[in-house]
Amino acid sequence: MAGKLSTCFLSHQWSCCTVLDCKHLNVRFYSLPSPRFATVSCKIRQRNSRRPQAKKIIPAQIPQNDNLMTPGNENSDSENEDDFSHQSTSDEVVAIQRFDDKNSSSKLIPSIGADKVGEVTTVNLQDVIGMIRNAEKNIHILNQARINAIEDLETILSEKEVLQREINNLEMRLAETDARIRVAAQDKIHVELLQDHLEKLQSEMSNNGAHDAVVLRSPDRQTRALSEELNSLRNENMSLQNDLNTLKEQLRDVKRTDERVEMLENERTVLELSIKELEYKLTVSQQDGVQLSTLRSECETLWNKVEHLQGLLDKSTSQADQAILVLQQNQELRKKVERLEESLEDANIYKLSSEKLQQYNDLMQQKIKLLDERLERSDAEIHSYVQLYQDSVKEFQETLDNLKEESKKKASGKQVDMPWEFWSRLLLMFDAWFLEKKIHGDEAKLLREMTWKKDGRIHDVYIECKEKNEREIIAAFRRLTSSSSGSGLHVVHIAAEMAPVAKVGGLGDVLSALSKALQKKGHLVEIILPKYDCMQYESIQNLRVLDLAVESYFDGHLFKNKIWIGTVEGLPVYFIEPLHPAKFFWRGKTYGEPDDLKRFSFFSRAALELLHQSGKKPDIIHCHDWQTAFVAPLYWDLYAPKGLNSARICFTCHNFEYQGTASASEIASCGLDIHHLNRPDRMQDNSSHDRLNPVKGAIVFSNIVTTVSPTYAQEVRTSQGGQGLHATLNAHSQKFVGILNGIDTDSWNPATDTYLSFQYNSSDLEGKSENKNALRRHLGLSLSDSRRPLVGCITRLVPQKGVHLIRHAIYRALELGGQFVLLGSSPVPNIHREFEEIAKKFQTHEHIRLILKYDEALSHSIYAASDMFIIPSIFEPCGLTQMIAMRYGAIPVARKTGGLNDSVFDVDDDTIPIQLRNGFTFVTPDEHAFNGAFDRAFKYYKNDSEGWEELMKKVMNIDFSWDTSASQYEELYLQSVSKAKAARRAAAG
Repeated sequence: MAGKLSTCFLSHQWSCCTVLDCKHLNVRFYSLPSPRFATVSCKIRQRNSRRPQAKKIIPAQIPQNDNLMTPGNENSDSENEDDFSHQSTSDEVVAIQRFDDKNSSSKLIPSIGADKVGEVTTVNLQDVIGMIRNAEKNIHILNQARINAIEDLETILSEKEVLQREINNLEMRLAETDARIRVAAQDKIHVELLQDHLEKLQSEMSNNGAHDAVVLRSPDRQTRALSEELNSLRNENMSLQNDLNTLKEQLRDVKRTDERVEMLENERTVLELSIKELEYKLTVSQQDGVQLSTLRSECETLWNKVEHLQGLLDKSTSQADQAILVLQQNQELRKKVERLEESLEDANIYKLSSEKLQQYNDLMQQKIKLLDERLERSDAEIHSYVQLYQDSVKEFQETLDNLKEESKKKASGKQVDMPWEFWSRLLLMFDAWFLEKKIHGDEAKLLREMTWKKDGRIHDVYIECKEKNEREIIAAFRRLTSSSSGSGLHVVHIAAEMAPVAKVGGLGDVLSALSKALQKKGHLVEIILPKYDCMQYESIQNLRVLDLAVESYFDGHLFKNKIWIGTVEGLPVYFIEPLHPAKFFWRGKTYGEPDDLKRFSFFSRAALELLHQSGKKPDIIHCHDWQTAFVAPLYWDLYAPKGLNSARICFTCHNFEYQGTASASEIASCGLDIHHLNRPDRMQDNSSHDRLNPVKGAIVFSNIVTTVSPTYAQEVRTSQGGQGLHATLNAHSQKFVGILNGIDTDSWNPATDTYLSFQYNSSDLEGKSENKNALRRHLGLSLSDSRRPLVGCITRLVPQKGVHLIRHAIYRALELGGQFVLLGSSPVPNIHREFEEIAKKFQTHEHIRLILKYDEALSHSIYAASDMFIIPSIFEPCGLTQMIAMRYGAIPVARKTGGLNDSVFDVDDDTIPIQLRNGFTFVTPDEHAFNGAFDRAFKYYKNDSEGWEELMKKVMNIDFSWDTSASQYEELYLQSVSKAKAARRAAAG
């Protein structure tokens, strides 16, 4: 029994560490009792063996009140939230609490000070909400612990009663044993007397004959019987002594149990006091919250009044300006009146002579006419001077442009305006020649530079030799002997996704759009991707394999890689196909394989090997997310010493939730020195010191670190949003920036989108309704009601995206009389199975359709056909879906978090300027809050068709292009490259 209790105590000590954070517990372990105790009572063993193994457990020691979570505790990081999630009904509740804190962290509202009642100050709402929620968490934890303690105390008391009954039985047996011992002692004395008597008889009868021997046989048997009985009594005596010692041990265990019971009662008293204190604090916090709400409403009222007064002030200012103008006009009129009065006096002098008066009037008319003519001539002269000045400026600008053009032509020859696809094809052709050993490295570098600058001579040679064989074409290009230096950068992107050929999430869109924006700014941009078997090959132009195989190291061996080249939307792209037995990228999907870490670490090293063997000298190597985060440490540890040292490394993390952590042995497969990297200041994971973190390694080893929005950059530097990397990001904050993503407005343009059945724009929305009907026909949805709203959703089905709300939206749209189309896939098996079941359920439904894969062409059609678009993310670093949806005239219904909060503003929010309102938003990630926004959108659509059309036109005209973002990346690139060049010059000097 004591063994069972000790196990119970130890088990619950561990449970308490899980709930209350082991760092705050003074853990006390109790030693197990002697194994001999288990043999005391068969009844006890049988009862213990029948008792279930899983039972409620009690803590060995509950922390005092000052060790509990306090409202100001800053240790509510992701680990504590995960621990507390065991007390919740689902992981989604924890996510709600996290994002409520995030949404409130940036707001300051008025509050009442503690010393002066009525004095308005400002406090951080995060502290107040944190205080309330931490109090609620503590109360929940303490109540649970108190319930567990009470229940297990009752169990111990009942077991104590059973033990007491057993002890009474054993005491009775002990008394019986004592009596038997006394009887045995008397028998022993009697036997000794008999033995003495027997010895006397033997000595007296030693000389007798056979008759005496026969007589003595009977006493010998009696003696042996008595000896045996004496031995048995001795054994029984020893056994009783052992039982007595065991009972003494049991009594000592019972005494220890009583002490533990008394200790638990004391701790229960402490817990009750702590709960009362926390309840009081909660009451005070709620009262403060009510006061804060009141003050906030008063603040909003005052702000509205200030705005109203500002409007009145503006009106008064304009009226004052008008009054000043009127006053000036009045003064001029007064002067004219004075002149007229003087003229009238002069007229009175000559009124006696009408002839003189008439002459005077004629003279005045002539003067007025002369003045008008002179004024017209003056205006004409001024106009001619202005025109002459404008012509001179225009002529100067044209001359300046001509000089610049001539200077460029002198430096690099004439330029030919050909599409980027033409130049990218040439660039890939020259690289293929070099890799196939058909031209030298210097020649390849020269031809790359001339292609980069769109040198007309390259174009002319290509046109002249277009019909010739390859040898003649190579000879013609070799005859080009001059090149010019340019200021553009050579940027190489290494990534796992690129739209439209291999797109899973927003990374693919960002990579394509950023690359094209940088290309338009005059930079040479190249992209390296894995060659997936599931790519959209129809989006790749001039795809071909090179006649060589690049070897790269992995798991102690060298493996060959096929290199494919092609252009995607005018961008040169290299595709790496590993010839590895595991067939890393022939799996039918991009992500979600058990060996993803091996797949992408292999690809990262192969990409650097391709750059090294091709002789390229890029200025920037830009890697994205954990899949290519290996590039940064591989570059500096392995390839920079080999000569590939011209580049600066830029790393962009699009979502810090995914970090690719793994054991050191797994990451060592790509050739990284894990003993060198498994340190806190390098790649060692901050949460688990026996694992390595690729994202942390990229942060440490990169020259530039970016994420997808300024707000998200601030959030991830906190313990709540940093996913365990906030300390590393703060340590490297000087190179960490957030740049807001844009969208590719050329690819995402309903006026020119070739994927659409009908093109349209904000001035002519008829094509949108035609696309809606086309999508309905394509998916087999009902066409009976053209005004039935169509709700779209394109997303990765992962918990971050709010899959529970997406699931809810399907049924809610049906209830509200709408149609729903979902396009997306899930790497999470249980989520994928769940949505497969929903898809089968609605497979033939006339209003619902789920397509559980990614289809680029279909995504364009869904954007164009949708009236509304839902983005109910739990958290969203930036988000592109809402921007694309608005570009196509679909009104977003989004949760206020991350980038969504920066780009979607509720149409019913009076605190937002009316020109910025563009969608429907909600705050808490639950069905009730979602219904509030979703239902308002349906009501608006059905009741105000004209207002809805105006809203569509407004959102379609919002500028979400990449121009500004690309300029920020360009500036970061240039700064990093210039610093590197200055460092090289300083080292050389």
